[in-house]
Amino acid sequence: MLPASLSRRSRARITGRASTPARRTSAALAGLIVLAVAATGCGYGSAADKDDAPKAHGKKLSVDTVRIGYFPNLTHATALVGDQEGIFQKELGGTKAGYAQFNAGPSEIEALNSGAIDIGWLGPSPAINGYTASHGKDLRIVAGSASGGVKLVVNPEKIKSLKDVKGKKIATPQLGNTQDVAFLDWIGKQGWKVDAQSGKGDVSVVRTDNKITPDAYRSGSVDGAWVPEPTASKLVAEGAKVLLDESTLWPDKKFVITNVVVSQSFLKQHPDVVAAVLRGSVKSNAFINDHPDAAKKAANAKLKALSGKELPGDVLDPAWQSIRFTDDPLAGTLSTEADNAVKAGLLEAPRLKGIYDLTQLNKILKAQGRPAVDAAGLGAQ
Repeated sequence: MLPASLSRRSRARITGRASTPARRTSAALAGLIVLAVAATGCGYGSAADKDDAPKAHGKKLSVDTVRIGYFPNLTHATALVGDQEGIFQKELGGTKAGYAQFNAGPSEIEALNSGAIDIGWLGPSPAINGYTASHGKDLRIVAGSASGGVKLVVNPEKIKSLKDVKGKKIATPQLGNTQDVAFLDWIGKQGWKVDAQSGKGDVSVVRTDNKITPDAYRSGSVDGAWVPEPTASKLVAEGAKVLLDESTLWPDKKFVITNVVVSQSFLKQHPDVVAAVLRGSVKSNAFINDHPDAAKKAANAKLKALSGKELPGDVLDPAWQSIRFTDDPLAGTLSTEADNAVKAGLLEAPRLKGIYDLTQLNKILKAQGRPAVDAAGLGAQ
């Protein structure tokens, strides 16, 4: 079952009923497709290539250009840093890395299914929805990226304890998105009732784009929010307080917040390109974990390049500290998140077998002398 907020066209593309364009064979054709998609007003687009961006150099892989998608937020910092530092381009050699930014998971799924992007960073709920709606035909999760970085932050004058959340207005980013599902599950565990589609009940769940949630908080339209970073820290800078860190609800305080996904057709036809991007992802995470200050600066520089404004220190520093960057997709937690969506009434019981293909990732990890990561029984055969 897909969120009711999706457009008819979005549903068609996610379920695979729309036709998939033939694989682009040149960088020029790739650009035309992305421009055409951006012009449809689906809520996503591409960043223009900058003159100072790293140039394709060296041996070309099996395509001229690979289109990479991600969100301009800190839970996608692997991609932000890999883009900003030219790590992906270095691994791709003579194949050009093109980038597109998204504000919501369903629009990135649309782009992946239509062929406008080939590989991307994506939250678990959109990945589950996209995989199940296409009957397991459209994407694979090929690596992890990040864990944590989600908090319940509230107005301390209105909410002083967890029990005070009852009867209040709490924002989540989007109907059926990863944080929305987590909050609905938490509400249920308190013994409270909320209609998942309308958000009405013992708690008012107000679906609000992360970009405007701080304004909604300032105006009093919401009393708090269950949101990812850096939105949570932006609210704290506005006077909110952290009431709950979602990581405390999970074993070992680990849960997947961002995965790397790829079109199945692209993975089959261009495994060399997928391997190169994954090497870039692994190296980006290593850079983040080995040089956190330099990586934080790089991520913020990319955010400034994309939005025209960098995050201030009182937002960036606490947000960065709450996210853990990992190549492990934490597959067991994906199953739990899917179960939570089913309990909330947002998803029919999914068949997730085959959603992971960790073959390329484990080859890279083995070459580095690192242990393989596990698909928790959900790997492709």
